[in-house]
Amino acid sequence: MKTTIVGYPRIGQNRELKRAEEAYFKGQLSKDKLAAEAARLRAENRTVQLECGLNLVPVGDFSLYDNVLDAAMMLGAVPERYQKLGLDALDTYFAMAHGYQGTRGDVHALAMKKWFNTNYHYLVPELEESMELHLVPDALRGQIGEARAAGLAAEQLKISVTGPFTFLKLAQLPEGADENVWAKKIASVYAKLLALVPEGAWLELDEPWLVHDISKEDEMLFVKIARTLLNQKHSCKILLQTYFGDIRDVYGTVTKLGFDGIGLDFVEGTKTDELVSSGFPKDTVLFAGIVNGKNIWRTNYRQALSHLKSLAPDSKVVLSTSCSLLHVPYTTSAETQLEPDCLKHLAFAEEKLAELNELHVILDRAVGNGTSVKGLLSSPASDPALAANDALFHEGHAAPNKAVRERLATLTEESFHRTPAFAKREKIQHRELGLPLLPTTTIGSFPQTSDVRASRRAKRKGEISEEQYDEFIKGKIADCIKLQEELSLDVLVHGEYERNDMVEYFGDNLEGFLFTNNGWVQSYGTRCVKPPIIWGDIWRSHPITVGWSTYAQSLTDKPVKGMLTGPVTILNWSFPREDIPRRESAFQIALAIRDEVLDLERAGIRIIQIDEAALREKLPLRRSDWHREYLDWAIPAFRLVHSGVKPETQIHTHMCYSEFSDIIHEIDEMDADVITFEASRSNLSILKSLTEAGFRTEVGPGVYDIHSSRVPSKEEIVDALHRMLKHIPKEKLWVNPDCGLKTRGTKETVASLRNLVAAAHKVRAELS
Repeated sequence: MKTTIVGYPRIGQNRELKRAEEAYFKGQLSKDKLAAEAARLRAENRTVQLECGLNLVPVGDFSLYDNVLDAAMMLGAVPERYQKLGLDALDTYFAMAHGYQGTRGDVHALAMKKWFNTNYHYLVPELEESMELHLVPDALRGQIGEARAAGLAAEQLKISVTGPFTFLKLAQLPEGADENVWAKKIASVYAKLLALVPEGAWLELDEPWLVHDISKEDEMLFVKIARTLLNQKHSCKILLQTYFGDIRDVYGTVTKLGFDGIGLDFVEGTKTDELVSSGFPKDTVLFAGIVNGKNIWRTNYRQALSHLKSLAPDSKVVLSTSCSLLHVPYTTSAETQLEPDCLKHLAFAEEKLAELNELHVILDRAVGNGTSVKGLLSSPASDPALAANDALFHEGHAAPNKAVRERLATLTEESFHRTPAFAKREKIQHRELGLPLLPTTTIGSFPQTSDVRASRRAKRKGEISEEQYDEFIKGKIADCIKLQEELSLDVLVHGEYERNDMVEYFGDNLEGFLFTNNGWVQSYGTRCVKPPIIWGDIWRSHPITVGWSTYAQSLTDKPVKGMLTGPVTILNWSFPREDIPRRESAFQIALAIRDEVLDLERAGIRIIQIDEAALREKLPLRRSDWHREYLDWAIPAFRLVHSGVKPETQIHTHMCYSEFSDIIHEIDEMDADVITFEASRSNLSILKSLTEAGFRTEVGPGVYDIHSSRVPSKEEIVDALHRMLKHIPKEKLWVNPDCGLKTRGTKETVASLRNLVAAAHKVRAELS
């Protein structure tokens, strides 16, 4: 029996790739040095994986920015606007990733969306009628060469690429395009990829799209693509790798196509056990995803091994992760501040490698003793490693909080409903706030400049006192308010300088969370986050933001938004508990944030924004599960947060980088007063959906992309507003960027906001 993983983190244990790329973007690092750093990180990953006993080492899972973008480059799917820049391959790649504004031209980046049900973001490939797809193998060939040069035999390699069917379904096709035509083009290029695979190695085609609801038309499309490759594979071993769920709609078809290996997710795939029990092809290798690739808790060995008990004794099995380990931090070894009693319950990427190896050893010992998996599991003390794991899970890790549980038990239907109804509140708020048409605002954060990070670091190290740090933050807030007034923004923010991250900050100030020193996870490109760990029951022991918000409001007569993160986003952007339902954790967080909302209102804050940036990303991938498994508690959790405020208090929320059109009615049911959406990078595609749904909530679709350093012109923002006004009544339209400005530079931020305000004033004058 062998072990492998779907993929591994690539940012570096200390975010070395992020720093190298940012230095390259600033002209402080050469291409050669960037390439050398990337190669070093790949070598480091291989070494760790081999030392932990991995038998099949992934190649191609590493990316400078995004694996879907890598696949587009491999297919030669570079839109014409980037080709016209005349840049070399690397700079074209980065122009597609985050746009380009310079001497060679001015182009937007590719759209960015959430990667299935994760907090990772992928870049949406754009296919154009004029494109001649062709294999561009240099990057992948280079990584294969590195692995071979490092001494790995072909039999140790698993070469990973985004699968052709998933690539097709994720891509933006030309309007009116025939999917079958593009499927044929894409499959023909992938077929040429087979020649790159050394004899004896595996080619892994990642096809997570198959865990969706699959129509008969899509099933036929997938079969056509698969047969194109399988008919030309010759000695190449092809692994169809799926994850983030089960493939119930196509399992029978997939198992008959003749893949050499099939990777199945036994963690999120609720039907995978049932499917495999119904039969699995004898000559096909099962890559069994039994170790959770998305959460940080130790694997329950008994539960993991139980997925294998229905297999025949002579089944060919490779133990694997449920998905890529991209979604967890590198290693717990850096978390020296955590108590051993906490650490023993945690497993990051490196520890999951060790778990796979230990599971492999447990099974090998059982085979050596002539014991089946069923026999192994029926005897608690039959294996020392299994017995130790049993003991760990028997002891548990967090005692319940009686007060929190009692408060949850007292919730009634009225707890989730705000009065009066929206239409009446809207009139009251218009009268009380007195804002102009097309009110301008920002999403919340302002640039976190080097002095902000240095001050936070100095406080953490004890080099400055709490009082000195607070005075520094007050100075930044005062400067931020002054700048916004100079720019003539209508609704201001305090800038969020006291916050390292919109979720980590609240987790740090609520009870029930654990925090890591180095638990960084890639969100997109060079953007990394450090998700908190929900360790126990959650409650608020003290006000969190009231002091900063009231100080900011004291500096201006214009309304300043209180800025909070919503319960669903805090839950979705943390590593959740596995011992209680997510619904229960969401309601615990909602009650804690509700307390903060009511304190802000009592302190005189008239507009409170409760961000739910991550609402969409945990939506089940199968539509039939949307309400029962998620929306039926996620929407009420948000409503619980604000249901107690007065009608005069305006509640905002913000959402970004997801597909919203299919849940637009549910978003309206959140009963916020104003919702700001990411929209510019997706070409304002949400506008039509708002019209069709009769969306009642006031709305601010983002007028420019903050994930790119390019500065939008006044004219392009005016054009965006004109387009919006065709779908949104002028009384309901707000003007704002796509997202918070934390990651941007001050100069580009000021220039962009100046153009935003000028555009709003121009269109406002037209309407008057």
